Amino acid sequence: MKIIFAGGGTAGHINPALAVAQFIRDKEPNTKILYVGSKGGMEENLVQNSGFDFKGITISGFSRKLSLSSLKKNMVTLKRVFIAGRESENIINEFKPDICVGTGGYVSGPILRKAAKMEIPIVIHEQNAYPGVANKMLSKYAKVVMLAIPVAKEHFNQKCKFISTGNPVRKEIILAQRDKSRKKLNLDERPLILSFGGSLGARKVNEAIEGLIVHNVENGNKFQHIHAYGKYGKWFLDDIKDKGIILSEHKNLDIREYIDNMSECLAAADLVICRAGAITLSELQIQGKPSILIPSPNVAENHQYHNAMSMVNAGAANIIEEKDLSDNILVDTVSEMLSSKSRLEKYSVNAGRMAIKDSNDKIYNVIKSLVDN
Repeated sequence: MKIIFAGGGTAGHINPALAVAQFIRDKEPNTKILYVGSKGGMEENLVQNSGFDFKGITISGFSRKLSLSSLKKNMVTLKRVFIAGRESENIINEFKPDICVGTGGYVSGPILRKAAKMEIPIVIHEQNAYPGVANKMLSKYAKVVMLAIPVAKEHFNQKCKFISTGNPVRKEIILAQRDKSRKKLNLDERPLILSFGGSLGARKVNEAIEGLIVHNVENGNKFQHIHAYGKYGKWFLDDIKDKGIILSEHKNLDIREYIDNMSECLAAADLVICRAGAITLSELQIQGKPSILIPSPNVAENHQYHNAMSMVNAGAANIIEEKDLSDNILVDTVSEMLSSKSRLEKYSVNAGRMAIKDSNDKIYNVIKSLVDN
């Protein structure tokens, strides 16, 4: 079996593809897998670090803003679409896939469209309650549209064939163990907070986390903290320094741009502070982690808020909407949660009850059935 996976732009599109690819590689070691992403995109390093072959295409997204700069950007993108089409055809002719699997992001468009025109079956996986532009566009070519959340079906053409699969979770997330992870990370007995605002970073989240770090240092470093400030949050380090915090003097603080060992960090954590992307929530559920969710307001149909409320209503998380977020509110919420071990345990149990653990199996069965037929 030969499979092309395509998806990128954010970890929310990349990690599902890697999770399924890893599952298939374990189940059928002779399967040949190629990941197609954007040249220079974050998927390039993530994919190759996971041990899969990677091919890059020249592509960028369209801007929806009405401005001269957006018009110029869209002219460049339009040119790249034609280039990406030729590159995609060359990749397909060279690799000769049996099937192509798309997980979203504009980079999946050229390769899946070209595959469909070459009569190679394609399937797509939608992670959220409200589908992205690329997946909505590609659904008309897809043999199957796989849904993590059944209500997403309402936003697709009803002529599509739908199968509910849940969200795939990477093998290392599923298998990671708390005690082993804490030992590997050289953690002590103090609680560990893990926080991140997405692969690109989120200014409001970073600002609130900065306040939490300052509070922790000023009050005796009562907890350990791993925080990823993201690609656009590089100002974070200077701000922390300006507030008198020398990170090298505080071994309980691990501040970095991106978390590339998420399985260990998540397994080791006692409390997670993060956005409410679908894949992130699935990983929290698999690991049974209490969380404070800060949904991004800058997403289609406010779907992260609805994602978060599914956890809140199940007694598995707290929510702070970005419009209400401040360092004081975050400090109070963290302090309240960490002060009650029984409450954290309750959140943990409830999160674990929400986990869908056979998503990889379901997606594998869809792919296998199409290849065998």
